[in-house]
Amino acid sequence: MMEHAAIKNVESGLDDKLTALKAIDTELPVVVIVMNVLKNYVEYMSPRGCRELGVTLEELREMGPQYFDNFFNPHDVADYVPKIVAMLDAPAAANMTVTFFQQVRRANSRDWAWHLGSTRVFWRDAQGMPTHVITCATPVDPLHHVTSKVNRLLEENNFLRRNQHVFASLTRREKEILRLLALGFSAAEIADSTGISEKTAVTHRRNIKAKIGAQSSYDLTSFAQAFDLI
Repeated sequence: MMEHAAIKNVESGLDDKLTALKAIDTELPVVVIVMNVLKNYVEYMSPRGCRELGVTLEELREMGPQYFDNFFNPHDVADYVPKIVAMLDAPAAANMTVTFFQQVRRANSRDWAWHLGSTRVFWRDAQGMPTHVITCATPVDPLHHVTSKVNRLLEENNFLRRNQHVFASLTRREKEILRLLALGFSAAEIADSTGISEKTAVTHRRNIKAKIGAQSSYDLTSFAQAFDLI
C-alpha cells in the first residue's frame, strides 16, 4: 500500500513538472522535448517542435522509437547516444548535461537542418533511477560559420569510424613509418632515422599505402593526421 502511494506521488510530481513546463514553453527560444527513456517514446514536445516536424504530439507518441529514424540523421547518433547513456548511468549527484550537434529533417524538406541540443535528466522514479530526459534544441543558422565547422567535424568522425579497424591493423613499426612519411621523409631518410635498410623502408611504404588505401602523399598525411600521428 505504501509502495503504491509512493509511485502515485512520483507520477503526480512528474505531471506537475510537465504542467509547469507547458506553461512557459512558448516563451523559450528553443524546442523542448521530454523523452520517456523507459518506454522509449516522446512524452512531450513543445508546439514549436511539433510544427517544425509537421506532426502532432499524439503521432509522436505512437511512433515510439521510430521517432528517431523518422527525423534524425543516423550518422550523428553514434556520437551522442553513448554520452547520453553514460549520463543516465551516472549518479544523480553528478547532475550531468550532455551537449551535442544533431541533424534534423523538418516537415516538407529533404535537407537536414543542424540543431544544437542539450540533454539532462528530467525525472527519476522513487528509487532514483532516471525515467525521463529533457532536451532543449536550438536551430543553427545555416549561414553561420559554425555550420561548416560542424560538417567538417562530422566528416572527420565518420572517417575515424570507417578506418579505425585499418589503423588498428598497422604494426607499431608501420605507424612509426607512416608518421615519417606524412612528415615528408624519403625512404633514405626513414632508413636513417629508424635504423632499417632503405629497401625495407620502401617495402613498408608500399605495404602501408596498400593497407590504408592511399594513392598519394596527401592521402598518407590525411590518414596520419586523422589518427593524431602528426
